[in-house]
Amino acid sequence: MAAPRKVLMLCGDYMEDYEAAVPLYALAALGITVDCAAPGKSPGDSCLTAVHDFLGFELYTELTGHRFTITADFAAASADPSCYDALVIPGGRFTEQLSADAAVVDLVAAFAALRRPLVLTCHSQLLLAAAGGLSGGVRCTAFFSLRHVVEMAGGTWVDPEPFGLCVADGHVLSAIGWPAHAQIVAKLLHAMGARVVVDAGRGGGQRVLVLCADYVDDYEANVPFRALAGVGCHVESACPTKRKGESVVTAIYDAGAPAPPGATVTVSEERRGHNFVVTADWADTSADDYDCVVVPGGRAPELLVTHDRAVALVKEFADKGKVVASIGQGHLLLAAAGLLRGKKCASGVPMRVVSRLAGAEAVEAEGAVVDGKLVTAASWMDLAQFVARVLDLLGISVSF
Repeated sequence: MAAPRKVLMLCGDYMEDYEAAVPLYALAALGITVDCAAPGKSPGDSCLTAVHDFLGFELYTELTGHRFTITADFAAASADPSCYDALVIPGGRFTEQLSADAAVVDLVAAFAALRRPLVLTCHSQLLLAAAGGLSGGVRCTAFFSLRHVVEMAGGTWVDPEPFGLCVADGHVLSAIGWPAHAQIVAKLLHAMGARVVVDAGRGGGQRVLVLCADYVDDYEANVPFRALAGVGCHVESACPTKRKGESVVTAIYDAGAPAPPGATVTVSEERRGHNFVVTADWADTSADDYDCVVVPGGRAPELLVTHDRAVALVKEFADKGKVVASIGQGHLLLAAAGLLRGKKCASGVPMRVVSRLAGAEAVEAEGAVVDGKLVTAASWMDLAQFVARVLDLLGISVSF
């Protein structure tokens, strides 16, 4: 049996939200341990992330993201980089500060010397440049503003076209940012010696549909979308009120956000998240074309449940023996379709009454629960388990 794989993620305040979350949950869903470490922070501390997206201005806008929990001690992780199989460094402004931190630069240089896979997105290529790891013409892409940095450090610039491109040059995997996560996950797994295995008789390229609408939960839509694509699934998103190529706005719900001084807050605040692009026209969506439907939460299900065809579509997936996966407030759509009756269900407080009224047999407070072809999870904090259970039902696994 192959030894368990372990990845180090270098973190810091205002690292890009998706660029930290997607690798964390996608790799954890595949049984890979991800240690998240940040200089000056201890396990249990948190980093504040940043949402980077284009909102109509010439440069991307930065918004406040989630609070991201640190799980490992930076000094301990730096002491023996050889115990890790790869290093992931999200983009974001924190990389500018860390590029002048000798301990961080030494850590990056150590991974480069070991030729362990290095995942660099958006602005984190600056750290490899500081460590001298781009010299000799290493092919590298990044956010456009780093072209001169890559070239001054001795690297060979590659235009990030399309945005979903991940450039692999030996152990260096680089991308413009989170739009490339499907390729990043796939190429990182390959670089780590992984093989995606599909159960005999299932074929490959399972097709997954993500239902969305405005104010869909940021993580709950994007993480399954990118993680499932990273292991070879063909993943599309559709919305009853949007055409292919249009976007829905996502929402961030972070229970870890601090309450105002003197106040007690029992419900998570809502903040704007990334844009989430619709990739399929609603009129063309049919359960016959997919193996699985994913219904994320947030406030989007309040809109979806008012569209009879959205309710009917989810029911059609179930009636035809397809995988139906719902997380958080996505359960509202399942309840309307009559899919929770007599089923075990994972539900947080917001959907607990709805789940029981819909006839759910047992309601668990957290985690991901499988009942037949139905997968439910309580919240985005359960995404690793949620994605893992969906992969199980699709007959997909990873071996080393």
